Amino acid sequence: MKKVITYGTFDLLHWGHINLLKRAKALGDYLVVAISTDEFNAIKNKKSYHSFENRKMILEAIRYVDEVIPEENWDQKIRDVQEHNIDIFVMGDDWEGEFDFLKDYCEVVYLPRTVGISTTKIKKDLLKVNNG
Repeated sequence: MKKVITYGTFDLLHWGHINLLKRAKALGDYLVVAISTDEFNAIKNKKSYHSFENRKMILEAIRYVDEVIPEENWDQKIRDVQEHNIDIFVMGDDWEGEFDFLKDYCEVVYLPRTVGISTTKIKKDLLKVNNG
């Protein structure tokens, strides 16, 4: 069985997230998604609309996702790859090169982002609607 892992906040779920998860799952047989905890988001100066538990519940309901684990710090990726017997690490191509250090442990794939949608865009559009 080929196992794949990806990371993210996965807040305000949209079709770009679904495309990423679908393409990541297509690379293997089992997809692990590591989502940032609320505490880790605070360290990154990010605030999610949905709590960790709610984001986890939403992701667990998606057919492409086999397992959801917490991302608690920047340095856990090597450990996650080893502990979960990961074959392929997947991230969006806006992170290209950032995770090449994992190539010693698994294949690293950067997938193109879905054009025209992002959580940042949704938040900006909502601000315009509410302030406009």
